[in-house]
Amino acid sequence: MDRTGLDLPIPGAGPLRLRHLLLDFNGTVAFDGQLIDGVASRLQALAPTLDIEILTGDTYGTVARALAGVPVRHHVIATGQDKTARAEALRAAGVAAVGNGRNDVEMLRTATLAVAVLGPEGAHAQALAAAHLVVPSILSALDLFLQPRRLVAGLRP
Repeated sequence: MDRTGLDLPIPGAGPLRLRHLLLDFNGTVAFDGQLIDGVASRLQALAPTLDIEILTGDTYGTVARALAGVPVRHHVIATGQDKTARAEALRAAGVAAVGNGRNDVEMLRTATLAVAVLGPEGAHAQALAAAHLVVPSILSALDLFLQPRRLVAGLRP
């Protein structure tokens, strides 16, 4: 599928170009291995715009079942270094990363745009420091990409 991506002019900071979205699973889009209500519909709405990938250690062994029918790819990874490597591979095309944990910190630092989520598990302090934006929930995070003027408002100097 040829996705349109997001091209956003950020006044005083230049353009922001995003083609990919990397999401952490547990603690970010899922809680205790179950997709958080409202996430699937937002991912459906974003799929024509961004290439979406879920990166997870799959602690609960539920990622494949939880994402069945949702138009995203998922990768079971071993470490935060694997997440960072994926962000590095996509950075030239423009990659947003969303996470909350210690193993998301370097991925957030590497991404073109980093969003930290204060979800039901909380968020690691270093993830908050690595983010460009911090939001109260995954639904708020995904809504930034569905309503991109919110990104412009939050990123302008």
